[in-house]
Amino acid sequence: MTAELVLIVEDEVIIADILSGYLNASGYETYHLARGDGVVDWVNTNHPRAILIDRMLPGRDGLDVCREIRAQSNTPLIMITARSGEDERLEAFDAGVDDYVCKPFSPREVTARVQALLRRVVAPVDVGAAAGITLNLDTYCVEAKGKKIPLTSIEFKMLQIMMKATGRIFTRNEIMDRVYEDYRVVNDRTIDSHIKKLRRKLEDLKLARQPLHSVYGVGYKFEP
Repeated sequence: MTAELVLIVEDEVIIADILSGYLNASGYETYHLARGDGVVDWVNTNHPRAILIDRMLPGRDGLDVCREIRAQSNTPLIMITARSGEDERLEAFDAGVDDYVCKPFSPREVTARVQALLRRVVAPVDVGAAAGITLNLDTYCVEAKGKKIPLTSIEFKMLQIMMKATGRIFTRNEIMDRVYEDYRVVNDRTIDSHIKKLRRKLEDLKLARQPLHSVYGVGYKFEP
């Protein structure tokens, strides 16, 4: 069986070597790029299963790279950076990042996060459908009237949870507990940021009305 390929984009060779060592020991194949320019072309040619990427890179900023990758692919993205502020985290999630790890970090934890993300991507889950809206696990897209919009793994899981309980109001804490099954720390603003992006994508389907609703002071619900 071929090992899953993980791309590491990191200009500090020591950090990249440490990550490669831990990932290799866990059965993954790794490839290292030290610059931001050229990453998108490499990804389009080699199709890694996951990407670990630093934010501050020579050649091209990691955040810009993530935006371009996310515009054309659902590949799990984990940003590794020394920037730990909440605004930086939210900016990264807006760019399509699935997870965010601050330096200094535990390479064992990063490896566990890669494994957790890939489990969510390949785990067998029921494909949901409601009022002409379909979640397609094969393409990780939300579909309606023949139009497909790609989702990140977090967005897909959020929408699936709410579609399977149409009309039920989910608090932010409930969404956190169901979507983030590992040990990462997230807050209300992170959930709100993902929901905001998800609502924008649903608007692109040109539905009669927005099915994802905010319930003031409580949380969110899916109701076509």
